Amino acid sequence: MIHARLSLIALALVAAPAQAQAPPGLTPAERQQGAQAHPQILQQFGGAMSGPVADYVRGVGQKIAVQSGGGARPQDYVVTLLNSNVNNAFAIPGGYVYITRQLLALMNDEAELAFVMGHEVAHVAARHGQKRQNRAALSNILAGIAGVVTGSQIIGQGANIVAQLTTLGFSREQERQADSLGVRYLTSAAYDPLASGDILAALGAQTALEARLQGQSGAEPSRWLSTHPANGERVARIRAEAQTFVARAGARAHNRDAFLNAIDGLPYDDDAAQGVVQGGRFRHGSLQLALDAPAGFTLTNGAEALSGSGPGGTSFELRMADGTGDLAAVAAARWQQLGLQPRPMQATRINGLEALAGSAQAQTRGGPVDATLTVYRWNTQTAFTLIAVAPQGQAAQVAPVAASVRRLTAQEAGAIRTRRIQVARVAAGDTLASLAARMAYDDASRMERFLTLNQLAQDAVLKAGDRVKLVVWR
Repeated sequence: MIHARLSLIALALVAAPAQAQAPPGLTPAERQQGAQAHPQILQQFGGAMSGPVADYVRGVGQKIAVQSGGGARPQDYVVTLLNSNVNNAFAIPGGYVYITRQLLALMNDEAELAFVMGHEVAHVAARHGQKRQNRAALSNILAGIAGVVTGSQIIGQGANIVAQLTTLGFSREQERQADSLGVRYLTSAAYDPLASGDILAALGAQTALEARLQGQSGAEPSRWLSTHPANGERVARIRAEAQTFVARAGARAHNRDAFLNAIDGLPYDDDAAQGVVQGGRFRHGSLQLALDAPAGFTLTNGAEALSGSGPGGTSFELRMADGTGDLAAVAAARWQQLGLQPRPMQATRINGLEALAGSAQAQTRGGPVDATLTVYRWNTQTAFTLIAVAPQGQAAQVAPVAASVRRLTAQEAGAIRTRRIQVARVAAGDTLASLAARMAYDDASRMERFLTLNQLAQDAVLKAGDRVKLVVWR
């Protein structure tokens, strides 16, 4: 229903080239591990996309996979395009490689896609997943590990399969080796090795843009830990290594037109089928669900929950629950998931919906907080739980969220649209400003979004006939 925002792909590089030697074919145990995790990853990331664009991504990924040597065949790798608005790509044991549509849309040619695929194939070929499992068993990861209370966040404590399986597990050395191998695979497949630095720089620019739009500092997110150098260092290192391959690369394909043709019409940001965030408003057409957050809140639409963060450490999270039983049982289960004892709940009605509401106080590392739980009866099968958190004595700041939850009319639900990538040709008289004005955003970020999406400088000069990406409503 609902997708987490930006996750920067963990790309790093060593100065000394890695040995481009892949091990023999994947073992049955590796394949079993990947097959076990695959359905859960699809569920967490909005499912697998199908159609021509998914086929295109699969073809590029498998083309790169055979460059890993060791007898690798295209069919040894399952390459999946995920219907997720997270900028991410990752791999798990067994030859399973994933890329999200959001990261795909950030790219500007096939060579950039090939490098990202090469980086992830390298993790599989070098068996980084197996080495990582010496520290944490895959079975435990998939079972889920309860989170701990940090700061004022007592929401969203469930284990994140992908965070455990991918980003946080690889060491700095493994990431560097995957980058080095990725550049080699890129070159041996007759792509331009310099595309590796282009996509990494674009990803860093998108990370900084997202941070600024959310009122953060613009620094690289801390969740990537100290194992990954700052983005500027990664770009410099990868470009230096790629440059050593340029003279002997021979043909250096980009296949930009084929790539742009493939992504034209691709959903961007939220998919209407999974709910759409517009400023402080969330609308879900198939569920006919509406939620409005107070001014100053940033909404994040994740695969498992809709979350919001506001001023002064306030936050909330909306989750779907089994509504076939008693609402009181739903409430008790949610309190326990949060690590709190069940609290008395008061029956009420909110915008015509049967509901229960209750509150509790909790001690966190950031100090005491007030937590309010609201449970809504949506239909005979479905309930929703909304947990709102605020520093002690400030619950009123987030209280309007619970009161805003309501059903959409059929007309309102039918009017929800999806942002999509539109590949347009620059016409005579078009300028950066006129093209940016066509971006489907209501704030002052249109120009910066347009430049970042197309990897253009502020003083770029476009000529008639050039192709650019826009984000439009459809």
